[in-house]
Amino acid sequence: MKFGTTSLLLFFLMLGAYFPPLASYAQSVEQPLLMDGKKTLFQRVIVHPEAKAHSAPASNAGEEVKPFSVYYVYERKDINGESWLRVSPSTQGGADMFWLPAAKTSAWNQALTLLFTERTSRAPVLFFNSADSLEQVGASADVGSELNRLARQFNDYAAKGEKPADFPVLAAEPQGDQGAVARSRFYIMPIFNWTDPFEGVKFLQVASIDPGSAVGPTGGASANGQGEVANTDPLKTGIAFVIDTTISMRPYIEQSLQVVRSIYDAVEKSKVNDKVGIAVVAFRSSLTASPGIEYDTKIVSQFKQVNQRQELEKALSEVREASVSTHTFNEDSYGGLITAIEKLNWSNYQSRVIMLITDAGPLEAGDQYATTRMGSEEVADMARAKGIKIVAVHIKTPGGKNNHSYATGEYQRLTRMPDSGETSYVGINATSSDSGRRAFSAFASSMGEVFVDLVKRTAENTQLPRPTAKPENSPAEQGRWIAENLGYSMQLEYLGEKNQVRAPHVVNSWIADMDLARLAENHNTPSVEVAVLLSKAQLSALQQQLKIIVDNAERTKKTDSKDFFQSILSASAQMSRDPNMFTLKPGQNLQQLGVLGEFLDDLPYKSQVLSMTEEDWYNMPVGQQTAFINRLKSRIARYDEYEKDRDNWESFGATNSDDWLYRVPLNILP
Repeated sequence: MKFGTTSLLLFFLMLGAYFPPLASYAQSVEQPLLMDGKKTLFQRVIVHPEAKAHSAPASNAGEEVKPFSVYYVYERKDINGESWLRVSPSTQGGADMFWLPAAKTSAWNQALTLLFTERTSRAPVLFFNSADSLEQVGASADVGSELNRLARQFNDYAAKGEKPADFPVLAAEPQGDQGAVARSRFYIMPIFNWTDPFEGVKFLQVASIDPGSAVGPTGGASANGQGEVANTDPLKTGIAFVIDTTISMRPYIEQSLQVVRSIYDAVEKSKVNDKVGIAVVAFRSSLTASPGIEYDTKIVSQFKQVNQRQELEKALSEVREASVSTHTFNEDSYGGLITAIEKLNWSNYQSRVIMLITDAGPLEAGDQYATTRMGSEEVADMARAKGIKIVAVHIKTPGGKNNHSYATGEYQRLTRMPDSGETSYVGINATSSDSGRRAFSAFASSMGEVFVDLVKRTAENTQLPRPTAKPENSPAEQGRWIAENLGYSMQLEYLGEKNQVRAPHVVNSWIADMDLARLAENHNTPSVEVAVLLSKAQLSALQQQLKIIVDNAERTKKTDSKDFFQSILSASAQMSRDPNMFTLKPGQNLQQLGVLGEFLDDLPYKSQVLSMTEEDWYNMPVGQQTAFINRLKSRIARYDEYEKDRDNWESFGATNSDDWLYRVPLNILP
């Protein structure tokens, strides 16, 4: 074996191949060491940069190992005060074992990693040298001032190329006009350990790894073959209108089209004609349930720039409301969004916005007539994976008063901003058609002005200011705030892509999962969000197992049974701890095996079902259990879409697509 060729891909693929330590198996095959206090989970380590593999502990000769590969630990030995590990990439040992100095590794006991949240209302993350240093900041009299001081000093030291050895900050998330680390750039932050010294925040021991910088210019190529090429294209913004064209929307359809025209006017006036494109998608509901409505979703126009305005005007002139009613007040708004996300040509636009305009809630994920089986969280995740922001304009008419609460909840979940918890949802109280039209027009026009300003100021290399607190006043002011917030985030993303901004590179550090300054002001502002790294094979195994569990439960009419809940619980626990579990033993019930507790103990974050108990499940009303099952079906439908999302899979040179990897948000697991 040539140790220098150990692939970085092992970091992801070996997230945890699992074999229960049965006595008969152990007699024939050597097993890795178990984690302390565990019966089934093996010890694993991540390799630091510059680590070397040795044929024997403390030997002089050694070959370099690829940084951040993952290995299983088979033996620990102390030689002359130095600890050594005998490791292998496999749980079955074999001839590919070698020795590593323990000081060049970090233990990694679960499969969770982190992503930076969008940076609209939070400060950049600082990486500290110890939990104690971070705790001292959290306990200071003025947390915000202390963090700002440390950030300034770190930047000064970084600019000079010298930093005192005892300075507590090791690294910092890119700041200011550098831009944000793009979600499309495949970086990872595995969690090693955690503590919760203050209420409302966790301190996390992490690495921060950019495989592109760790393994060279070809090691971080994505599955679609993109390399490390800086983006020098000027910022272009695509705005897609997704409009409800059912009968009840008659007073607002023409108003929606007038908003499109007003944005074109603003674009022409600002002389950024080729930097803004507008598209229009219309939606109604199910053709099966209501054959006379003509279509469920329809692309009225692909993106058109100002010089193509005549083509768009012709398409807009043909838009009209349906001639017959749909089968329910809820409409297929999520079908319209999916059509816009998947079928519009977004490739020419770095900043991407969808404005949903409707007076109704979406068809529920379990509705037999819905064109998509996904719910609000899954549709939101799909849009984010494409870099698309969604704004929901909900026109609250008197005729829909019984639907307002449901629609508001759905669209707020759809448009929730990960860092601030605010939403890009606006409910327009339309007590009359005239008042509704006026409020809607003012809202949309103010948004259009800001998006045009975003393009203009970015072209002039002028950074947008960070938005202030969300106003509670008129729809027009809320629209301006939403556009400023999204525009600020999109500009940071664009600058990050343009400047090829990378995640900080640290082997061992501590961060807070919340913005501590905002937390001190009683604002819960997450700095990071949690994901699980899954290969295509692992994700496929999860999807198939969930289908089997749900189908069996529905077929036997036992969706409220103990076995059903325990099966879902086991699936989610194994994915958080050991994603390869499903490729080896997909149907295991950890509760029956008596090992569920060790999978759940000391997990820093848990998916929805892992936060529930059997008692919670049994005490759920039938309606809530049905909603839970529908959410599972939504997750399964989202997994189908991951398969198609070629841009966000990382190959790391693997020719077999089953080995490509995706960062699946924890909230999309069961």
